[in-house]
Amino acid sequence: MGDVHVRAPELTGRGWLNTAAPLSVRDLRGRFVLLDFWTFCCINCLHVIDELRPVEEQYADELVVVGVHSPKFVHEADPDALVAAVERYAVHHPVLDDPELTTWQAYTARAWPTLVLIDPEGYIVAQYAGEGHAHAIASLLEDLVPEHRARGTLQPGDSPYVPPVVEPSDLRFPAKAVPLPASSVVTGGVLVADAGHDEVVLLDHDGGVVRRFGGFREPNGLCLLPTEVASGVGYDVVVADTVGHRLAGLSLATGDVRTLAGDGTQWMQGDGTERLSSPWDVAWWQDRVWIAMAGIHQLWTFDPATGEVEVAAGTLNEGLLDGPAGEAWFAQTSGLAADGDRLWLADAETSSLRWIDASGRVHTAVGTGLFDFGFRDGTADVALLQHPLGVAVLPDGSVAVADTYNGAVRRFADGELTTLAVDLAEPSGLYVDGGDLVVVESAAHRLTRVALGASAAAADFSHTTQRPVTDVGARLSLEIAFTPPPGQKVDDRFGPPSQLLVTATPPALIREGEGRGTDLRRELVLDPAVGDGVLHVAARAASCDEGGGEGAACHMHQQDWGVPVRITADGDAVLALPLGGVADAAL
Repeated sequence: MGDVHVRAPELTGRGWLNTAAPLSVRDLRGRFVLLDFWTFCCINCLHVIDELRPVEEQYADELVVVGVHSPKFVHEADPDALVAAVERYAVHHPVLDDPELTTWQAYTARAWPTLVLIDPEGYIVAQYAGEGHAHAIASLLEDLVPEHRARGTLQPGDSPYVPPVVEPSDLRFPAKAVPLPASSVVTGGVLVADAGHDEVVLLDHDGGVVRRFGGFREPNGLCLLPTEVASGVGYDVVVADTVGHRLAGLSLATGDVRTLAGDGTQWMQGDGTERLSSPWDVAWWQDRVWIAMAGIHQLWTFDPATGEVEVAAGTLNEGLLDGPAGEAWFAQTSGLAADGDRLWLADAETSSLRWIDASGRVHTAVGTGLFDFGFRDGTADVALLQHPLGVAVLPDGSVAVADTYNGAVRRFADGELTTLAVDLAEPSGLYVDGGDLVVVESAAHRLTRVALGASAAAADFSHTTQRPVTDVGARLSLEIAFTPPPGQKVDDRFGPPSQLLVTATPPALIREGEGRGTDLRRELVLDPAVGDGVLHVAARAASCDEGGGEGAACHMHQQDWGVPVRITADGDAVLALPLGGVADAAL
């Protein structure tokens, strides 16, 4: 661990969830504590919650995991929204509500997610940014648990987790819905991706449950295949099985569910298209199923006739960048709707409405980037959304947007955004039924009708995510700190084990040092005339078992940062970002 011992700061916030009483680092002495800094909009954070579950189970007596919810979006600071998210994503450990990012700043977190391991004596052991670190934490605990047990500092105990009371309901956090035409195998009704129940549910015209289809893990998207295609392949509906990291085919007549793409394991850097990463929505366009691959910020396609899966758009970089499909940047695209020669996209993390045209070029209708959002009507240059998850094409050719974190439905037409309805509980999906727009109110566990001719007033606010600004010099050494977990080493037998991509907003902020490379250190020359901006840093590093050989396990550690900087004469000459490692290497 090194000779530097850093005492863990106390846990400070607005309140606690999933525990009977407030917790403190002091109260938890005698056990290891793992702080998981997360925010519920962040797909990487949701991945970490899932990947930590085996570690929590393995070290149930010795380890207490504490989620520290430090929000990015205004809506995420709403305590009721956090309660819903903790239930929705099955967070089975105590959660500190940190709306002012007090504890976030005390631990110098710079990215969602960030993990901090504290030993039984209250000292910070290690810090990691991003996902893919569960094995590293397990390896560290494998070494440290016997050490602290031998020293008498480890005192195993019961978990402080207290599960919330959940009221039963027919739907639980439904995500998307599609109406069934009279010509379908099951005549009429509506199919709902019921994420909270891990089911696809068939409702009748009055909203009654006709049938439940199981075998899913938080399904979010549904695509009804054209009749002639469905009859040829033997299933009617393609389901984006988000936490299952797969596409599933559902036969409405038999209830059979088959895997179409994905092997159930989350895609990681270096994998091919045999693995998926949190597919969130699916749509039929250009004779293929298009997939919003939210987990890696891309669009993929699936051909039911051949079973072929391909990457269609996106570079893996998270952000908002238009242009040719292969060069465009997306950010957790979560809603799709086809309209002739356009495929409309709800790009959640950039709070934007976008589309891809038939030639494969990506365009933005509303939205400016990862950290700017709000609730404002008007022309495209001033209109604002907040983390939209759904989109639908209306009969007149305009586009409706499920403006999820604003609790609203918006309408985009002729270059202008207006508001159809407000006071909805996290609307996440939409479809047209006669003269109504049916809205999937996810946090209210229901479907709600809104007249197509309705109108409402926007709240009219704008917001930029506030993160601490770092004063830096014009010449800046960027250092990504990474040390392999115990029992592993950096392995370069099959090529460079690391990758670093550096860009900036505005681009003119960087005079020298922009671009992609394999070294985790980079010398940057910044432009004092620009003054301030955001450095976008994406780093990856691979480690493998020290023994090597057949069956050796390798792991990818990865994270993206957006670091606000200000160039000053006496600013820092070094910017160190922890990808992962023990405390004195990471802090």
